[in-house]
Amino acid sequence: MSQTGIPLNRHIMEQQKDYPEATGDFTGLLTQIALAAKIISREVNKAGLVNILGFTGEKNVQGEAVKKLDIFANEKMIEALTYSGHVCIMGSEEDAEPIALPPEAPRGDYAVMFDPLDGSSNIEAAITIGTIFSIHRRISSGADGTLEDLLQPGHQQAAAGYVVYGSSTMLVYTTGNGVDGFTLDPSVGEFLLSHPNIRTPERGSTYSANEGNYQYWHPEMQCYMDHIHEKDPASKRPYASRYVGSLVADFHRTLLYGGVFLYPADSKDPKTPTGKLRLLYEASPLAMVIQEAGGKASTGTENILDVQPNKLHQRVPLVIGSRAEVELAEEFFQGNR
Repeated sequence: MSQTGIPLNRHIMEQQKDYPEATGDFTGLLTQIALAAKIISREVNKAGLVNILGFTGEKNVQGEAVKKLDIFANEKMIEALTYSGHVCIMGSEEDAEPIALPPEAPRGDYAVMFDPLDGSSNIEAAITIGTIFSIHRRISSGADGTLEDLLQPGHQQAAAGYVVYGSSTMLVYTTGNGVDGFTLDPSVGEFLLSHPNIRTPERGSTYSANEGNYQYWHPEMQCYMDHIHEKDPASKRPYASRYVGSLVADFHRTLLYGGVFLYPADSKDPKTPTGKLRLLYEASPLAMVIQEAGGKASTGTENILDVQPNKLHQRVPLVIGSRAEVELAEEFFQGNR
């Protein structure tokens, strides 16, 4: 049984006991991700004091301006995993192509994808940002991993989670057997269990959405938004708006308190007609977390975990949060309301 305050490493080791066939590779992999998170957290917390803020002058594969801290976080995730002996290939939101291991690096049985610093445009405003990660067991043969190992649907994830860097640093993850949260104690440099067995409320009364895009949304989304703005005390409407603009921050609050986060497709940018958020680096790992906590994630018409990826940086619409709230949104998106 989970005990509040135990270190992350001990928690992982105790879970490993439930799998007699375990080799320890998966445990080592999660430990390396936690190590990278500690290093990134340290730099985030002092970002305003050193020359690590600002843009590099380059753009990433998404066409977005790359910030210095983005590059730092990406490098630290890659460094932590490359020589761990637990991975065969990696994918990053910052890199256009799969990240192959150097010839001398030992190979492992896992493919790891990550958004190294989600919400980094908010750094200067001291708003919560984070790291999101997704882990798959390799399905290819041979020493090196392939694109096939990365392009797996979400329901095949071995683990997923995220780290939030805010008033405190917190790591939340699941291996398909519930969701646990660990808060970093900087005095000892350890993640300690602070939120065992997280469960998302079945319903909520808040929503997170960029309403500045209302005029660009499809009619179904507009109807849904009009619905939750209507006054109806019996269903706790109108819902309260809680939008930060940092996916990790909005998701973390929704996970703990319930409600719904929406980033639907819109007509604002013809380059992203299917939505803004990335399936493999954002939507899929967070979908696994929310589902294991009793919630749900959807494109509006399909469970996120059932979407078959066809490219590394595929984008999808996302509706995620309390199960009842997501299902209500689906009714509108599918034309049933």
